[in-house]
Amino acid sequence: MKKHNFNAGPSILPRETVENTAKAILDLNNSGLSLMEISHRSKDFQAVMDEAEALFKELLHIPEGYSVLFLGGGASLEFCMVPYNFFEKKVAYLNTGTWANKAEKEAKGLAFGEVVEVASSKADNYTYIPKGYSVPSDVDYFHITTNNTIYGTELHADPDVNVPMVADMSSDIFSRPIDISKYICIFGGAQKNLAPAGVTFVIVKNDALGKVSHYIPTMLDYHTHIEKGSMFNTPPVVPIYGALMTLRWLKAQGGVDEMQRRAKERADMLYSAIDGSRLFRGTVTCEADRSYMNICFVMKDEYKELESEFVTFATEHGMVGVKGHRSVGGFRASCYNALPKESVQALIDCMKEFENKH
Repeated sequence: MKKHNFNAGPSILPRETVENTAKAILDLNNSGLSLMEISHRSKDFQAVMDEAEALFKELLHIPEGYSVLFLGGGASLEFCMVPYNFFEKKVAYLNTGTWANKAEKEAKGLAFGEVVEVASSKADNYTYIPKGYSVPSDVDYFHITTNNTIYGTELHADPDVNVPMVADMSSDIFSRPIDISKYICIFGGAQKNLAPAGVTFVIVKNDALGKVSHYIPTMLDYHTHIEKGSMFNTPPVVPIYGALMTLRWLKAQGGVDEMQRRAKERADMLYSAIDGSRLFRGTVTCEADRSYMNICFVMKDEYKELESEFVTFATEHGMVGVKGHRSVGGFRASCYNALPKESVQALIDCMKEFENKH
């Protein structure tokens, strides 16, 4: 039976990424050595780093004056690295979900100054992106989480504010064009839309650094990693190689514009099926805020008792990872860049078959 991978992360990757990384793990560039056992300072791996950085800049049209880093620690470590590097007196956060809330908590815990929550949809279970908020003009940065994997909301365009922005783009990177110049830092765990788990990408504006008065621990200082080309310590070599394979695939497929077209096509298909269903309903209350990456839905109230049965039914029909996050329940179909349209159609067919059964 064909499997359709809707896992939220680690998640589906292009088949080329999986196969080419597997080959390199056995033998990198006919060297007779595995990718897992070569020196990270060898010419073979330096070439991997250089090409990955170059493709990042090319695909996202990153302007001069920005560095691309490949680090460990996941996005959760960036929740404290960001304030360590940019928080001097006052920062602002938009609370749109679990990860945005955790990022804000880290900034508050460091107590470098004032943390302003400009808006939150927490009281409404994060079912929409807040609108009509104002960002103080004197903040060091404004932090946003562009896609909320657990609750299924997404910012589909860069906010129009007059302050430097920081963004967690773990789950929607390379799925839409970004105006990089609006940001001093963009980061994300790669395991949701780019690479195997273990590497974190960071895009940082060089001249935004060096402006805080507090001490920054060496490993948490972006300068440390810029100066050493992401090799201050041994980098996560296998995930970085996987990221390179995905970046090559992205370019060959037509780049970010094509990924955005495919993302909207997949989302439109599945949301249309959910909206037209007699059993299912979406969870996001504002349609404009519906995520293209993580499509969340539940059974209508009168059919709530069928939720566990549908998870079993979907699994038996080859749907992998459709159970919603443990904190919210229901269902979640993660439709990342590598997911083919055919998988979305298979899920729709499965939903219709289950509906007809009941």
